[in-house]
Amino acid sequence: MTIAHYARIWFTSARYSIVRTLMFRGDFLVWSLVELFWMSVNILMVAVIYQHTSTVAGWSQYEMMLLVGTSMLIQRFLMGFFWSSIFEMGRNIRTGHFDFFLAQPGNLMFMATTRKLDPDGLINSVVAGGLVLYSAHQLGLHPSVADFLIYGFMVFCGVIIHYSILVLSISPAFWITSAQGIEGGYFTLSEFSRLPREAFRGVANIAFVWLLPVVVVSNAPASTLIHGFKLANVLWIAVITAVWLGAAVFVFHRGLRRYSSASS
Repeated sequence: MTIAHYARIWFTSARYSIVRTLMFRGDFLVWSLVELFWMSVNILMVAVIYQHTSTVAGWSQYEMMLLVGTSMLIQRFLMGFFWSSIFEMGRNIRTGHFDFFLAQPGNLMFMATTRKLDPDGLINSVVAGGLVLYSAHQLGLHPSVADFLIYGFMVFCGVIIHYSILVLSISPAFWITSAQGIEGGYFTLSEFSRLPREAFRGVANIAFVWLLPVVVVSNAPASTLIHGFKLANVLWIAVITAVWLGAAVFVFHRGLRRYSSASS
C-alpha cells in the first residue's frame, strides 16, 4: 500500500470523526472547555510561582510560559490525533474486538492507532500555539522561518515520542488481562514535560532526561526558539524519536503474536 492510500484512509477516518463530533456538539463543547480550564490552571500556576521568584532553574517567567506552551502543544496534538484510538486499542485487545483490525488490509499498527480523531483535543492546540507566540513576543524573540521549521520538526518528533511511549504502555494488554495500571503511569510521566531540564539532578536526570525523554521533547524545541538552532539538539531528538518508535513497533508486533482473537 502506498502513502497516498494510507492518507486516503486517514482522511476518511478523520471525516467520520468530525461528523460524529458534530452530532454531539454539547459533548464537544464541554470537553473543549474542560481541557481549556486545565490549560488555564497550568498557566496561572506558573504566573503565581513567578510572583515569588524571578527564575526557576535559570528560566524566566516567559521562558517558562514558552516551555509550558510547547508541552501543551505536543500533548494537544497527541490527544487529538492518537489518544482515543490507542486507549481504545487496549480495550479492544482485552475484549477480542481487535479482530476488526486483523481483517483490514494495510499496516495493523497504523490502522489501530489512527482510527479516531478528537477535534476537542486539537482545537485547544490553537491556544497552546498562541501561548508560545505570546511568550516569544514578550521575550523579544525574532525567530526566523528556519527556526520555526526546526521548532515544528522537533514538536513533531515530540508527538511521535509520546505516541511511542503510549503504544508501549498499552501493548502489555497482549500478554496480561489488563494494562490499566500501566496506562495510568503515562499521565504521571507527562507532567514532567512542563519542567525545565535544568531542574533535574542525579537519578531524576538519568530517569526523565536520558532513559525516558519526556523532558527533552518539550525542552529541546522551546530552547530552539529561545537560544537559537543547535545541531546537537536536533540530532539528539531525531535519534531518540527513531529509537522509541522502533521499540514501539517491535513490541507491538511481538505482542500481536500473542493475541487471542474473540474466535479463539
